[in-house]
Amino acid sequence: MKHNKEKTKRKVFDLSLISMESRGKKKSKILRKKEKPRLKPKEMKNDGDSNIGSYNYRMFSFFNRKFKINEVKPPPDVNKAFSLFTDDSTLMDADLLRRFLVVHQNDVNARIEEAQHIIEQVVCRRHPVMGISRNSLTLEDFFYFLFSDDLNGPIRTQVHHDMTAPLSHYYIYTGHNSYLTGNQLSSDSSEVPIIRALQNGVRVIELDLWPSPSKDEIDVLHGRTLTSPVSLKQCLTSIKEYAFVSSPYPVIITLEDHLTPELQAKAAEMIAHTFESMLHVSDTDCITEFPSPESLKYRIMISTKPPKKYLDSRSRDSDEENSPKYTNDSDGSESEEEDEEFKSVQAGISEYKRLITIHAGMPKGGLKEALKVDANEVRRISMSEQQLVKAAVSHGLDLVRFTQKNILRVYPKGTRVTSSNYKPTIGWMHGAQMVAFNIQGYGKHLWVMHGMFRANGGCGYVMKPKYLTRPSHQLFDPKTTLPVRKMLKVKVYMGDGWRLDFSHTHFDAYSPPDFYTKIYMAGVPADEAKRKTKVIEDDWVPVWDEAFTFPLTVPELAVLRIEVWDYNMHEKDEFGGQTCLPIPELKTGIRSVPLHDKKGVKYRNARLLMYFDFEETV
Repeated sequence: MKHNKEKTKRKVFDLSLISMESRGKKKSKILRKKEKPRLKPKEMKNDGDSNIGSYNYRMFSFFNRKFKINEVKPPPDVNKAFSLFTDDSTLMDADLLRRFLVVHQNDVNARIEEAQHIIEQVVCRRHPVMGISRNSLTLEDFFYFLFSDDLNGPIRTQVHHDMTAPLSHYYIYTGHNSYLTGNQLSSDSSEVPIIRALQNGVRVIELDLWPSPSKDEIDVLHGRTLTSPVSLKQCLTSIKEYAFVSSPYPVIITLEDHLTPELQAKAAEMIAHTFESMLHVSDTDCITEFPSPESLKYRIMISTKPPKKYLDSRSRDSDEENSPKYTNDSDGSESEEEDEEFKSVQAGISEYKRLITIHAGMPKGGLKEALKVDANEVRRISMSEQQLVKAAVSHGLDLVRFTQKNILRVYPKGTRVTSSNYKPTIGWMHGAQMVAFNIQGYGKHLWVMHGMFRANGGCGYVMKPKYLTRPSHQLFDPKTTLPVRKMLKVKVYMGDGWRLDFSHTHFDAYSPPDFYTKIYMAGVPADEAKRKTKVIEDDWVPVWDEAFTFPLTVPELAVLRIEVWDYNMHEKDEFGGQTCLPIPELKTGIRSVPLHDKKGVKYRNARLLMYFDFEETV
């Protein structure tokens, strides 16, 4: 019983006790920081068959409040589906389960062997000690299966896009200043964030190369800041070791080069020696079309601005010094040594240039010139997020045309010193392949980026929509508002698992949490929307059973963002988990949706039970 508890989380005490409670909450928040956030509650007691335990919450050192945790029961839709597909029987065998998967879950390719495997897994997990061997599911088993994200997840987990198109036809998971451990001004540079990014599927790693203080080594750091350096050798070695632990598709290293010619030659030697046969090198200086991810499996590519200007200028300087105007009566030995040194450096720089597969750089002549499509060469250009916004207004169609064959990289503006991020959909709408993010950062935009690249099996390459790669005479105009093509129906049934991942006082020192769910649609402006469930008070297993509808004009670029929060009236609501799901990958039917923390790390148990369905409107 809630004893007439109001939705505002107000306890039934007199005003003096409410004041004491407010002070107690502040104190509990301080104590909470010292607690380990993901422990199985120590003060949970078993109270018999009617529930699965209870929690005691101590109030102001005066008395205890006891809250029961009732048994997790399947929602009505689950009961209905079980009855429908078993003809009101008490058991569901493999054939009936396969029929449920095909008809209700729209897994049209489900086989009887898969259904049998699910039954074996569920029975083994639910009855590990008893050693029960059964070829069918009870209603409780069926509910367990539906609420298991590894058996009944919300999105496809295999690579299924065509991987034989040119690189320019894909969105590529891209990091910005990939070596930084924190903010852009004073954090450490390290190979650790690079390793973590590669483990999470990032395919483009950015390294800023600077001369070391001694001028004879190469450091990686954010220049002209207080960030500490890490050696280029460490970074390259880590990339080689971890490049393909999560995906076999190519890793691209973008270099921001501030090196002297001598150090460029040294960098070339270091890159070639580290990667050896893993390094993809083009046979020609200019390529007319990028190779495909499939053809570049387990290969590493270098992208930066070629050192062409240096070679030309040094050649001119050499010609001038050898002209009669600069001759003298010296014996020439010193000059010969300089010539040998120059030839050695020039050979090293030529090798550096040869290793660059994706040529980068903004040509002179302004934005219009930069976005010109050259039939004889493909290349990469970079823009800040602010430059992209301006270009989208004045040259939107030129951006789309350019990114059909060439690569556009977008990076965060310089004022994002805390390693925050920006809205990625503007870049995606205009075909930008490399929307570079501070992967070590935080926040909702990074969550959307995580969600986007959960698509296509999390391999780091997502095929762009066909309308962004079709012939120039049919160019997609991002400014155009299109008609609604699909209606997404979402139902939030319930949630569970927080009691296993968090201390029982993590959300509230005096009672179980008051959870609610927010659902956002990220995508083109016309598709952006927000929905919210009611607050369920004092319950570790909240049941909302609420349905929402989202109209979609460009479903290919839409990402569903889901957040769970614990409601607090007088203080900031407590975060309870989040996830982002790419709409093109979404499986229909009743699905288990795992939640992640603010950094994107998956919780062990916290999850939602949801329903998804699409209705075509065009």
